[in-house]
Amino acid sequence: MGHPTKDRRITLERIESYLPERSVRIEELGERLGLHRAQLGVFRKFYGLDTLRFDPELPLLDLLRPAARAALEALPEDGRVDYLAYAHTTQAVAPPDVDIAQVVGADLGLPDAEAFGFSHQACVSSLGAIEVLGELLRAEGAEGAYALMVTGEQAYSPMVQHIPNTSIMADAAASCLITLDGEGDVVRSFAIRTLGEYAQWLELTPEQNTEFGEQYGRRIADTIHEALAEAGLTLDEVDLVIPHNVNKLAWRQTIKELELELEVEPEKVFLDNVPRFSHTYASDVFVNYTTLRDEGRLVDGAHYLLVSVGLGATFGAMVITHRAGGGA
Repeated sequence: MGHPTKDRRITLERIESYLPERSVRIEELGERLGLHRAQLGVFRKFYGLDTLRFDPELPLLDLLRPAARAALEALPEDGRVDYLAYAHTTQAVAPPDVDIAQVVGADLGLPDAEAFGFSHQACVSSLGAIEVLGELLRAEGAEGAYALMVTGEQAYSPMVQHIPNTSIMADAAASCLITLDGEGDVVRSFAIRTLGEYAQWLELTPEQNTEFGEQYGRRIADTIHEALAEAGLTLDEVDLVIPHNVNKLAWRQTIKELELELEVEPEKVFLDNVPRFSHTYASDVFVNYTTLRDEGRLVDGAHYLLVSVGLGATFGAMVITHRAGGGA
């Protein structure tokens, strides 16, 4: 017989995000990133980037705190946070003697939570952390147990801010309060694929870069198919795809792949935040989720597909069912 907690559903009780107030146009970063006018023109015209949030004077903890505290407001009086995962893309986010997950836990008043970092899935780490936290809660099977996923990091150097021929990274943070069989959005499936041959991203040959670019849309489409199959849904039954904000060109390529098989409309992929905020590491899908929620565009009972890709290269897709009052 299976473990009785295996059938319990992971639910996202509260999702919040935070963006620094300071906004810059991508041209203002040209000198910092060593990009000349023509290169910036490509990012603007073809990749769809325009402005982004970037505040190098903001301490990392001040970036993470607002969304995390807002998510914790959904914690009931008799609930407790047993686990805290800090999901990040850049492995070095602080000096080696500083454990950011532990620092965040202490700052939030969660000294008893088991806090750990989660980064090896790059920008998919936030989705991966939700799955891991859900499995930890299932393994314990304790009543009143919750977990907190915290994500957010800064473009602290040109090396981590500029992904050549791909995107310009920006500052943002997000948090999810997670439990089992709660009243929030239901996680119906999670699919993940890693292509290890592209692990050394900065050392890829021109031929490997070309090969990866040619595979990109197809690999996302394959991961989406896998997540949908696990959820028992078709793409027609999904209300909206909530993607990462890498750039519009990459998503047009993916939409083309999906159109070939599923006749997906371009409007079904939410890309409004690409020119507003650019790519915010592992926080994108939750920044986009809260934008849609705050605009009243999430429908009770509707299914949504969260999709992200991380350098290295990891592709992830998660299907959720929205429930009004949950995730709010």
